[in-house]
Amino acid sequence: MDILFLLIPFSVLLVFALMAAFLWALQTSQFDDLDREGTRILGDDDPDLDVDQASPGALARHSSSP
Repeated sequence: MDILFLLIPFSVLLVFALMAAFLWALQTSQFDDLDREGTRILGDDDPDLDVDQASPGALARHSSSP
């Protein structure tokens, strides 16, 4: 029973912290354009962005091109 005196204030603080984080996200326009992020992952990536993640053979072909 004594643990409730500790857990209840901690849970109230957690709720306030989550509300503050949510309000911060709203104020900084984190939720303004949800459709663009859903379609962005479907488009082709710039091949130069993933050069360091390519296999060694693909990296050699990429670096030898003019």
